[in-house]
Amino acid sequence: MISKEDFKTKDRLIKGISEDKNFKISVVKTTDAVKAARNKHELSLLNTVLLGRMITGAILLASELKGEERVQVRAEGSGPVGLAVAEANRVGEVRGYVQNPGVDLDYSQSSIGDGLGVGLLTISKTLYNEAEPQRSTIELKSGNITDDLAYYMVQSEQVPSAILLDIGIDDNGEITEAGGLLIQRLPDAPDGKIDQLQEKLTSFISVDTLLQQGDYIDDIMTKAMDPIAVKELDRQPVDFFCRCSRKRFISALSMLGYKDLKEISDEGQELVCHFCNEHYHVSKKEIDTILQETKAKMN
Repeated sequence: MISKEDFKTKDRLIKGISEDKNFKISVVKTTDAVKAARNKHELSLLNTVLLGRMITGAILLASELKGEERVQVRAEGSGPVGLAVAEANRVGEVRGYVQNPGVDLDYSQSSIGDGLGVGLLTISKTLYNEAEPQRSTIELKSGNITDDLAYYMVQSEQVPSAILLDIGIDDNGEITEAGGLLIQRLPDAPDGKIDQLQEKLTSFISVDTLLQQGDYIDDIMTKAMDPIAVKELDRQPVDFFCRCSRKRFISALSMLGYKDLKEISDEGQELVCHFCNEHYHVSKKEIDTILQETKAKMN
């Protein structure tokens, strides 16, 4: 049973606006979500940091959406990681995976950005009243995700922003804390103000360190904006959560053609969700039933 103290400091996101109406800020704690991703996918140190940053970044981007609108952050490159994907919605659900979860680097000769290497970052937003997702693709700037998302905000969103994505790792390779923040200039803000905040964040204590010191998202929001006063607009829980289910996988099988179903009908199928690594077994009998239903529709 979760203690009262743990409940008060669980993964959450807080949104705020400066009292001068020049900036909006989102701060998120993602410690448990990143730990869940690492455990579910058995991530290497490299992938723990990369996917952890993507999960944190996706939640921050989703904080600008409505209801169950969602955003997907997809990074694909020439490095050993290959592909990494994180997806989040406005209600605080986040999930993600990497193509090669166990790969790592020799850090005496490489930087974390070499994990993805040369490649592309694609941000997709699934919005209400939009038939197709809105997509924007840029070249990976550094491959460390933080710089890449900052570059995306300037190039594609054209919103002057400052972003931090911090995954704390101790000497034993364990996750200590994880979180991030996003500050964006509002349209009527005077020129130069966001530059001052960006400069401040270059020497700002990392979000994971502040969390380890006992600061919570409220405290971090205040410190990041200081001396500018800020007020809270909203807060929400954050969880690593996937809506996959056995029923959904069976429904997906029923969408296959008769020929494809016939090819897999000799035995049961083990189906795996990319996002959460959950395994679902569909028996031969169930596949036969789907096959017969498909055949009946053809007549």
